Amino acid sequence: MVAEQIRLRPLIVAAGERLSAAGVASPLLDAELLAAHVLGVSRMRLALEPTVDAAFVDPFDALVAQREQRIPLQHLTGTAPLGAIDLAVGPGVFIPRPETELLVEWAVRSLDGVKAPIVVDLCAGSGAIALAIAHARPDAEVHAVELDPAALEWTRSNAKDRAAQGDTPIAVHAADVTDPALLSELTGRVDLVVSNPPYIPEAATLEPEVAQHDPHRALFGGPDGLSVINRMVPNIARLVRAGGATGIEHDDTNGAGVADALTTADFTEVARHNDLANKPRFVTARRR
Repeated sequence: MVAEQIRLRPLIVAAGERLSAAGVASPLLDAELLAAHVLGVSRMRLALEPTVDAAFVDPFDALVAQREQRIPLQHLTGTAPLGAIDLAVGPGVFIPRPETELLVEWAVRSLDGVKAPIVVDLCAGSGAIALAIAHARPDAEVHAVELDPAALEWTRSNAKDRAAQGDTPIAVHAADVTDPALLSELTGRVDLVVSNPPYIPEAATLEPEVAQHDPHRALFGGPDGLSVINRMVPNIARLVRAGGATGIEHDDTNGAGVADALTTADFTEVARHNDLANKPRFVTARRR
């Protein structure tokens, strides 16, 4: 007996309307990604699946209902992309954002011509930046630093998964990025330090997906969003070799503060960069 076939596109459109009514920012896209997740295909292949059988409906509807409650899409699918890699994510770890891809692209470019570079990712979270760089530069020695125990589980798990897929293993450190003794064995030897630290000002109003599901420890950087950044810049200055570089992501209100901190720490070529929405998002600099 042939299973009943149901047209897929009307199901997705109806799900998109539900998500729109719930205030989801990208309702149709999220509905498509949830459908692709249930089917086990990429979103681009949905066009090749004009119909589905009845067994698709209940699990798809359950995921849409959870997304209506503003549970992050990435928690429902279990993954978040960053550049050329996918990271496992879930409760307890910050979800990588597309804006960070620009920082990763800059980081990889900054290593052009550097043989076997040493790279440090501070506030690594899921390990996204460190692992994306390790994927792009298999010859790199990459260190990921994270303090939060829950996030560390994701860092280590993603590092293990990427190594199993053939990427160069990275070193994961359970440490405070503001500790003056941090990675003392690498003092003056690091070619690149990158960081997506806690940088949101405490009074900021956030979407439910962020406020209710991303770890607060990974989000907030004091009243102005600079408390962690200002305290880790001296470590960055100590670690980076002469001529080495750093890139730090920040809230769109405090790019000037990050630039000032790096200038005061004797960095040069300080540059401010915008994100995909043309908002100030990260600052780069080179060690004098």
